[in-house]
Amino acid sequence: MPTARAMPTDLLPRTPRLDGTDPEAKRAEILRYFHATFDRYESLFGLLAEDEAYYRKPISLRHPLIFYLGHTATFFTNKFVLAGLLEQRIDPKLESMFAVGVDEMSWDDLDDANYDWPPVAAVWDYRRKVRAMVEQVIRDTPLTLPIGWDNPFWAVLMGIEHERIHLETSSVLMRQHALHYLRPQPDWEPCREHGAAPENTLVDIPAGRVRLGRAFDDPWYGWDNEYGHHEADIPAFRAAKYLTSNAEFLSFVDAGGYADDSLWDEEGLAWRRYARAEHPSFWVPDGAGWRLRLVAEEVPMPWDWPVDSNCHEARAFCRWKARETGLPVRLPSEDEWHRLFDHAGLADVPPDAPASANLHLDHWASSCPVTRFAHGELFDVVGNVWQWCETPTYPFDGFRVHPLYDDFTTPTFDNRHNMIKGGAWISAGNEARHVSRYAFRRHFFQHAGFRYIVSDAPVEQPGSLYETDALLSQYAEFHYGDEYFGVPNFPQAVARLAIEAFERHHGGQPGRALDLGCATGRASFELARFFDAVEGVDFSARFINAGVQLKDHGVLRYTLPDEGELVFYLERRLDALDLAEAAPKVAFWQGDACNLKPVFAGYDLILAANLIDRLYAPRRFLAQVHQRLNPGGLLVLASPYTWLEEHTKREEWVGGFKKDGESYTTLDGLKDALGAHFELVEGPLEVPFVIRETRRKFQHTLSELTVWRRLD
Repeated sequence: MPTARAMPTDLLPRTPRLDGTDPEAKRAEILRYFHATFDRYESLFGLLAEDEAYYRKPISLRHPLIFYLGHTATFFTNKFVLAGLLEQRIDPKLESMFAVGVDEMSWDDLDDANYDWPPVAAVWDYRRKVRAMVEQVIRDTPLTLPIGWDNPFWAVLMGIEHERIHLETSSVLMRQHALHYLRPQPDWEPCREHGAAPENTLVDIPAGRVRLGRAFDDPWYGWDNEYGHHEADIPAFRAAKYLTSNAEFLSFVDAGGYADDSLWDEEGLAWRRYARAEHPSFWVPDGAGWRLRLVAEEVPMPWDWPVDSNCHEARAFCRWKARETGLPVRLPSEDEWHRLFDHAGLADVPPDAPASANLHLDHWASSCPVTRFAHGELFDVVGNVWQWCETPTYPFDGFRVHPLYDDFTTPTFDNRHNMIKGGAWISAGNEARHVSRYAFRRHFFQHAGFRYIVSDAPVEQPGSLYETDALLSQYAEFHYGDEYFGVPNFPQAVARLAIEAFERHHGGQPGRALDLGCATGRASFELARFFDAVEGVDFSARFINAGVQLKDHGVLRYTLPDEGELVFYLERRLDALDLAEAAPKVAFWQGDACNLKPVFAGYDLILAANLIDRLYAPRRFLAQVHQRLNPGGLLVLASPYTWLEEHTKREEWVGGFKKDGESYTTLDGLKDALGAHFELVEGPLEVPFVIRETRRKFQHTLSELTVWRRLD
């Protein structure tokens, strides 16, 4: 069990650089970093007054604290096994029980699972065994510098930084716990400074460019979402000089902000009604006044401290402030927060001196007055409390998941988790770096508040969703993914064959082309290398949206089945396929090939790849398609002729049956259906394609391609 001690006077070690010339010195530094982190985490649990405090849930949406005492220790074991650093598990039962926490994905998604939690003493004993194991791994594992993603020591840093994350999140749970379960300790002494709150004013922030993201050889530990690159030009705006204080937020409370539905968006209103929120969560009514709940005690309300809020409350305040002032008040975007950081001329926490901010546990175990730490014209650009941003978390260009922790960030790419920036008083290690990128659900409570800004500029919402629809993901990989078994990419191959046929059999200007049944759009982009304008049409809105995403943003992200429930997270980019310059010439539309709108006409080429045997009325399509082509225009058909009644009624099949006692192929049917308006100028040609289903299951198919020229 932890023992009480005074607030540490030594600085909590900073996250170490992972390069250098002396591996043994780096090994010793990492060992110190581990023990200091493990010690500080265990000292936090010294705030719990009795064993019952470990088993009672602070809030219904999370596990009890006994889980978090064990979770960070089992994380080391589980990741070390994956990384090949540990052959023998310590306690398989605990390492399974404590492996996965409750991700608070919904404010009304209660976790009612029953757990047979072990005794508190057993978990502390397990932690002692893990401490010894990690120390041995650090001492005995061969170490080369620099330590990168593929270095086994990366798992060591991952475990330490994970412990520091839970140092903070566990302190929030303790703050949400019934007060009688906590006892103050001298090593978690809060700030005792408070006074009158300042009047907030606005500071001009000039326009500027931000460059975010990290290279994979950056010599510091980082989580996957920090890597890649992103640049943006940010217009000038004005920012509040101070974080929003308890006193400033009180005006919103007193004005009836929690009862005014017009100030809350749909999601926020649903949370407010569910939670029956009437004031900030850590405010405690006290007669006619208020007290403030800290981690282990309640204190008279320090009105000049920053308010703790969730994102919904911060947004509602901004809407109220906008209505009161007539100004476009809102939360900053992630990019705008970085403009604040750059404008203030800040750097990360120094390695050997206290932070010039309430950060990294360098000062107190609580917030402090918003006037305490000046950063240029502003205060608390970093530290004190995290600052909610309007930006949902999203991957930078070039994002990759780390194989040891492939679900650290990707589950949050759902437009429901908003960024928090700047760190709080307890944020340490990677959390305290300005490049860190943490995000929480908008109803989530952290040691977080906000700074509002005034700007007319809309907040860009970067695409973050990973497409998980199985069929769409399959087609995305079919169109933009890897080649398998040496078979060329099919949409690219048929587009090239169509272009070559046009050059041989048309001879005119490559004006407009139609990619009918375009699916996710690869052939449309390939045709646009040659044609002046290309329209891609598909019956599926899901497929069309993937093409639109690529055209507008140049990137498509999707999951791909590995085996069972396991998936890969993939990113495909138009520029990597040399298609970015063609994208402006492409437009995507949802449409029915058997009943196209009149506007889809006047084309010099129509490509219909793997389409006709999936149409409900292919005969109607073939009878009318000439109306869509200019005289002399080409129709390129490709199909495996897989006629199935689930897609096409038997009487609509173009071929693949007996007619007058003889075999009647689809090519025979095409000649009969198209002969009045077309001549066959090329084919048939067999074009192979491979569709990946899982890591070990593929479809290998031949599609028959024919080229038809419309008669004058």
